[in-house]
Amino acid sequence: MSTFTGTLPALITPFRDGKVDVAALRELVERCVVGGCEGLVPCGTTGESVTLSEEEHALVVRTVVEQAKKRVPVVAGAGTVSTSHTIHLAEISRDAGADGLLLVCPYYNRPTQAGLEAHFRAVAKAVPLPTLLYNIPVRTGVDLALETLEKLADVKAIVGIKEATGNVLRSQQIVARMGDRFDVLSGDDALTLPVLSVGGKGVISVTANLLPKETSDVVRLWNAGDVAGARALHLRLSAVHEAMFVEANPGPVKAAIADAGHIAKEMRLPLVWPAEPSVDKVRAALRDFRGARA
Repeated sequence: MSTFTGTLPALITPFRDGKVDVAALRELVERCVVGGCEGLVPCGTTGESVTLSEEEHALVVRTVVEQAKKRVPVVAGAGTVSTSHTIHLAEISRDAGADGLLLVCPYYNRPTQAGLEAHFRAVAKAVPLPTLLYNIPVRTGVDLALETLEKLADVKAIVGIKEATGNVLRSQQIVARMGDRFDVLSGDDALTLPVLSVGGKGVISVTANLLPKETSDVVRLWNAGDVAGARALHLRLSAVHEAMFVEANPGPVKAAIADAGHIAKEMRLPLVWPAEPSVDKVRAALRDFRGARA
């Protein structure tokens, strides 16, 4: 079954006048593909997925698929608090042409480990596209335990996990116990290199929306055996990665992309545009990065 490795941007969803800005989304996809990203992830939380209608979800996935033109795989976010709704969004994503799915643990309702296992099994059975699980306890309120992941090893559709616990030890434990059964991708740009060092296969990246080539080059340099080059670039990017979270994601990355003239300054409530001091921190990090690069 297909797997997804390398650098996959967790795509923002550009809005203009309250609607999905299809033209800006197409341009973003093109920049990411030309920049060397190995996949695309629309309709994740960075894409403000919880604010999208079902029609908009289909529009975003279809637009990304059409613009990608089979050059890279498209892994659509479909996770929700409800198993039946997750299955429905997975079907919508499949019908829009997605190559795979990204399923976050159900959030807020805090299912038990048995509930998490049953949830992922049900979705994979209903829509058996290659699937990445997404573990981010700080957002969902529940941690997908390593033992539960081991129980899901017999589900062929589940090919990997986006690990966003903020704990490299967890990625190391998955690799140590599961070997090549699941590809581990960092869910945190700041931990890309550490996760690669313990056997991870890439990153689902916020920063790649803004700096697709540079972010992708870290993984490429590592895979080519250029450890020193990968480390140097990762460290130069570190302040940018941190700046992407000076306020709730995707506000900071949208602000940087808007500064470059690519998108309108729009987010959907309850998220609002970042405050000017936060935007200044993003600008300063980018200036420092570009100065160091020069």
